[in-house]
Amino acid sequence: MTYRERATAVPDAVLWERAVPAGASRILPDGCLDLLWDGRRLSVAGPDTRARWHEDPAPARYVALRFSGGTGPALLGVPAHELRDRTPLLEDLWPAAAARRLADRVAEDPVGALERWAGERVVDSPADPLGGRVLALARAGVPVAGMAARLGLGVRQLHRRSLDLFGYGPRHLTRVLRLGRALEQVRQGAPLARVAADSGYADQAHLARDVRGLTGTTVTALLRGSAG
Repeated sequence: MTYRERATAVPDAVLWERAVPAGASRILPDGCLDLLWDGRRLSVAGPDTRARWHEDPAPARYVALRFSGGTGPALLGVPAHELRDRTPLLEDLWPAAAARRLADRVAEDPVGALERWAGERVVDSPADPLGGRVLALARAGVPVAGMAARLGLGVRQLHRRSLDLFGYGPRHLTRVLRLGRALEQVRQGAPLARVAADSGYADQAHLARDVRGLTGTTVTALLRGSAG
């Protein structure tokens, strides 16, 4: 499997390309939303609450935009919670003619067309600035009540707006982002006890429980790519 990514001119939008062999792969939650081209059709990978398995019956190449901070829902015109744990075709979310026009553009030049579309779309449909602020606080591990106070919102209001921006509330977003930080350190060879302390877990057992809860397997299984 080969993978590469790079930033785009659109804030909180990354362009990535991946070639994968036939078979199943585990997709981990990351608090993001992706617009995917698989060589034939455009689809939208909504925010996952937990890890899921994706099956490619044959070798495939994907070109996609990954959106964070609420940018994806703004550009696509669909609240994130409507896409949670789903991967619908774009034609099921947009008017058929609009989805077909974009698909035709992307078929001719996947990388360039996706970038141009995002750049054009963000002018007319800018992201809610709250998304970036919530994302920064969640990355910092700020408790939900603290987030709400800093943002000048009630806890319930923050939760409702986070559903539109991220697909789930700020508490789950914080948990997903913490998992991502922890797994990155583990992949770099850091001891689990240190990873737990650095990532904001109470202890190594807390880290293990959270990994199991969000991925359905263990840290060791994730590192070796097994089903767990």
